[in-house]
Amino acid sequence: MAQEKAPNVRYLVAILFVLLNMVSCALGVGVNWGTMATHQLPPEKVTKMLQENGFDKLKLFDAEEGIMAALMGTDIEVMVAVPNNMLEEMSQEPKVADSWVYENVTSYIYPGGLNIKYVAVGNEPFLKEYNGSYLQSTLPALKNIQASLNSWGLGSKIKATVPFNADVYYSPDSNQVPSAGDFRPEVRDQTIEIIQFLYSNNAPFTVNIYPFLSLYGNDHFPFDFAFFDGSNKPLIDGDSVYTNVFDANLDTLLWALEKAGYPDMHVIVGEVGWPTDGDRNANVQNAKRFNMGLVKHAVSGNGTPKRKGIIDIYLFSLIDENAKSIAPGNFERHWGIFEFDGKPKYELDLTGLGENKGLVPVEGIKYMEKKWCILDPQARELYYLADSIDYACSQSDCTALGYGSSCNGLSLQGNASYAFNMYYQVNNQRDWDCDFSGLATVTDDDPSEKGCQFPVMISHGTSLLLHERFAVAYMLQRTLVVYIFVVFLL
Repeated sequence: MAQEKAPNVRYLVAILFVLLNMVSCALGVGVNWGTMATHQLPPEKVTKMLQENGFDKLKLFDAEEGIMAALMGTDIEVMVAVPNNMLEEMSQEPKVADSWVYENVTSYIYPGGLNIKYVAVGNEPFLKEYNGSYLQSTLPALKNIQASLNSWGLGSKIKATVPFNADVYYSPDSNQVPSAGDFRPEVRDQTIEIIQFLYSNNAPFTVNIYPFLSLYGNDHFPFDFAFFDGSNKPLIDGDSVYTNVFDANLDTLLWALEKAGYPDMHVIVGEVGWPTDGDRNANVQNAKRFNMGLVKHAVSGNGTPKRKGIIDIYLFSLIDENAKSIAPGNFERHWGIFEFDGKPKYELDLTGLGENKGLVPVEGIKYMEKKWCILDPQARELYYLADSIDYACSQSDCTALGYGSSCNGLSLQGNASYAFNMYYQVNNQRDWDCDFSGLATVTDDDPSEKGCQFPVMISHGTSLLLHERFAVAYMLQRTLVVYIFVVFLL
């Protein structure tokens, strides 16, 4: 039935989109909102916080209905994503792409709906670690998504793009300067095909850049070169002088684009940030230093040595995610500029003026009871202690215990208590989850130590309840408004 009425509905969507003029000229700082957390904050409260802090651009990793509902009626410019696991099917079946676009884009385009600007097709699909899994499916999926947007009359306003990891380009070991930049040989042809398609549709090239990773695992990398206020020796490339690795990295891409025949390609930095835990270089001080310098640099208009102008960036990320994979490193769960409960980790001036300006927290958050699970001080039979710690950490988040991390200095007893408590909190403080073969006990005394926080999780039930109520209200609103406009225009 939906296919039979498609031409009328598509015409309606196009008319509504033009009337609403939902495209903004946002030049502010964007942010990535990831949701890989065991206890998620209520989306409507996070949305309120985004507005109060002045974020006008948002990048999502999927079209999660609760978040999309919370963003309804705001002016926040949204990039919504197609997950990698859909690329293969979407590349082979245009109807799958069309169905996804209808469900996650066009159905939100109405008065009081969403300000969708981009569709991200996949996330870093050419990453080396994927071993070419998405090499053949990314471009066809991209084409099918853009074709669907075009068919709905949205192609001139909503653009499909592909967020690439910076490992798709490089400078050879023999000449490690930006002007030697080119695309990685094994993905060069496919990457340039995608660039050609993006350019023909006036869509941007999106890239994720992580200066933190230049330091991670590389003791010889000049520390200050990772930041924007360093005093280390600059990198000289002909007439260009580079004082930070971000500019050098971005210009390497710009040189690669120029060699491919696209010197004026619009570029978005889809992810850039600094973690606050999980590594010796991941801490609040470094994260504040980097992000303050980044924002000031991005909005200044100075650009890079190769390209002047405002740099379009999305900070990574909004909130810590304690369920992310730590395969790349323990820091993966600590990229947020906000803690898991929506509290700012440090001051950050999003205007780029460089002021020590506080961020507005997520308000009205309810927590579970103030009680913790710790190693029982009376426990004497410790035969199962090591296995219990390993089990607790495998089922929760103990990344703060790693080398160079915030809780690295705890005693053996402290490590056990931290692990037990994380498992206990993740499992909603259930009594039977604080036992560990009789080694653990519940306490009302906060075991946190200086620099090492033993958290109490937000109330999972409260979050779910608010989420469900909001989602129901949103669905009723969306159905009613779409029905009224369809009847009116058709």
